[in-house]
Amino acid sequence: MLDKLSATCQADDCDRRLRERDRMLVYRTESGERRAYECVCGAVTVTVHR
Repeated sequence: MLDKLSATCQADDCDRRLRERDRMLVYRTESGERRAYECVCGAVTVTVHR
């Protein structure tokens, strides 16, 4: 599912692949699900899933 939205870290000088088994926090609301992925470079990418 993630690879359809953002397959890589968007930080400057980083293009590592983000995977669901990596460090991930999930926050669920009535509007959907937010996922925060922490890359090994230290950047955080947030995605929204409905």
